[in-house]
Amino acid sequence: MKARIVMIAVLLSVVLLLVTGCGDDHREGQKDQRADTLADTIKGTWQGSIKLPKQDLPIIVSFDVGEKLNGTISIPVQGVKDYPLSKVTTDKTDVSFQANIQGQHIAFDGSLKDDTIEGTFTQNGQSFPFELKNAKDKQEANQTEEDEGQFLKLETDKGTLYAELETPKRDTPYPVMIIIPGSGPTDRNGNSTALPGKNDSLKRLAKQLAQHGIASIRYDKRGVGKNQSAVIPEEKLTFDRFVNDAVAWAGKLNNDQRFSKVGITGHSQGSLVGMLAAQETNVDAFISLAGAGQPINQVMYNQLKEQLPDNLLQESKDILDKLKEGEHVKDVPQQLQSVFRPSVQSFLSSWMQYNPSKEIQKLEIPMLIVNGKHDIQVSVSAAKKLHQANENSKLLLIPKMNHVLKKAPKDRRENMDAYSDPDLPLVDGLIKGILSFLKNNGAD
Repeated sequence: MKARIVMIAVLLSVVLLLVTGCGDDHREGQKDQRADTLADTIKGTWQGSIKLPKQDLPIIVSFDVGEKLNGTISIPVQGVKDYPLSKVTTDKTDVSFQANIQGQHIAFDGSLKDDTIEGTFTQNGQSFPFELKNAKDKQEANQTEEDEGQFLKLETDKGTLYAELETPKRDTPYPVMIIIPGSGPTDRNGNSTALPGKNDSLKRLAKQLAQHGIASIRYDKRGVGKNQSAVIPEEKLTFDRFVNDAVAWAGKLNNDQRFSKVGITGHSQGSLVGMLAAQETNVDAFISLAGAGQPINQVMYNQLKEQLPDNLLQESKDILDKLKEGEHVKDVPQQLQSVFRPSVQSFLSSWMQYNPSKEIQKLEIPMLIVNGKHDIQVSVSAAKKLHQANENSKLLLIPKMNHVLKKAPKDRRENMDAYSDPDLPLVDGLIKGILSFLKNNGAD
């Protein structure tokens, strides 16, 4: 438990190091040649994670070859982006890199095999396995996706937004769903740079809806993918901005003659975003996928309770209470910086002002509450809480479905494997349940 917390703090400071051996001048020259070859091989971006005891910590490492081999590391969940590595070395198949951040030293010693670098991560005398996969092909595929498909354009007071449109093979008009992604740096397909690999859950959802006659739009979060240029600095971002974006998209679709009805489907954090947007605009149906039933401060406390020692848990509670009241906290312990850093406090505070179980009571449109029985992030009790808050809603609990809408076992590590498998189909029963709901409410 304590180890993970130290690791999180460390990763606000991150370092990668590979140690090379010594030899005489002749052997050193041979080694340099081998190093040059390996340097060219590892050049590019690598995605993966540090295998902590309870949960993997996603990281992204990029290597470049200039006068010497150098690189950067990103830890999305820590808010660390493109932090320079202090040293990168190679020897035969060995790759090592390091960095020093805020007095913390982190070292990675690994070896390259095929398209994977794996080895040992060390910090403060503690060691954990790590693994990185070559992301070059993924990046090229992502860029191809950016340039293909149908896209709608929306001008806002904070930049231009784009949404990908999926349309069915049938005559217009047809219904359209706005698919809103979850928390963090999540793209329109349901993939996050905070996690290794892709799951493509929202992309699969859109494709299958189109196959059954229902159009959809899905969009990258600000600062991600095609909406990267519309990023808002973390310290200036509030939860209401997400709601305003959803409202604006709904207004645009309502004025488009191709669409007969407009609905909202929100996943995870997107559930609350969609719930609030549905109050402010004209939509015909709302679907919550793995949405929380409590305010985010309560959700965060429950999650931290499983990870923090008593002293840090109490400090976290005090911080959460102050943020709930709209206060900012300047002195945040280093171990809690990744969660409560000053730049993110305004956003958290604005998010805490909304209680999903109270907000859903304000909706009078058809509602479907969906949750997986194997969701390790949002429990079935959250869905039941939302359903009980509004008796007009329908509840759909799907056996073996995890948080990214895939079939997965209860075991945490195996469950998380589905987060990085784009080839794994959506769980049986999800599309059928959504289509039945829409048909019964005249939105098919």
